[in-house]
Amino acid sequence: MLPPRAYFFIGLNGVRILSIISMLLVFASSIFVLVNDIEAVNRSMKSDVDMTDCDYIDGSTVPNQPAGVFWAVVNRLLIIFQVIVLILSEVGWPASFFDRFFPVLGPNFGLGALGIFQYLIGATILSHHVDDFTLVAAFFLFAIGCLNMLIGLIFREKAKAKRSIMSWRAEAKGVLPSHKDMRPPFARPASSYMSSMFKGGEKSQPDEFGQKGYGFGRQGEKAAGLKAGFLISKPLESLPRYAPPPPRSESSRAGTPEPTFKSSPTAI
Repeated sequence: MLPPRAYFFIGLNGVRILSIISMLLVFASSIFVLVNDIEAVNRSMKSDVDMTDCDYIDGSTVPNQPAGVFWAVVNRLLIIFQVIVLILSEVGWPASFFDRFFPVLGPNFGLGALGIFQYLIGATILSHHVDDFTLVAAFFLFAIGCLNMLIGLIFREKAKAKRSIMSWRAEAKGVLPSHKDMRPPFARPASSYMSSMFKGGEKSQPDEFGQKGYGFGRQGEKAAGLKAGFLISKPLESLPRYAPPPPRSESSRAGTPEPTFKSSPTAI
């Protein structure tokens, strides 16, 4: 059985794929409608039919009003541009661009803003009389936008992190048990110690400073006395200043003479 985060990962990426497909369909249908509108305007300009009382040019979504063709073309171009930006946001490239210039579509925000954009684009297309292909694509995008807004309300800013492949790998590494070496550390003995163990009968070699070691025994004392005049002697026993003086025993007063006094003639 898969863990809960696996179901979240699969479900969110499924919605992500459907979102990209719906926006690709809207992208293709917008180009188709744009071409169709331009052809309809060209036909109306060549025909002799009076279209003063018509609200739209026949066979197009272009309103029959001043600058109607301009605003119809601008509308389709803006929809195409918005769909391209939303597709790049869903793909996650370039993430640094969205973080700096359009943070609501970046990886640190949820899917609520993306759903709102999709909702508005779908509603804009559905508000016009379009062909069946454009109608289905716009309705599909509208439904995905509502679903993304719902997911954004549930998961908030964690939605894109839960569906990210990089975060999935990072969490998978954290779940795996880490191997810890419980063996005690091995300390490599010094080369001089090993050489003395295997060459016990040989004389000690001088160390890196060119001197032989004598240790702290008689040989070391002799060597120190001969070289620098230092002698190792036993320190004098003394008591600290705060220690009380030792009590005097009675035996110490045994050898002292008793005091003598002259008797007075008037003494009784």
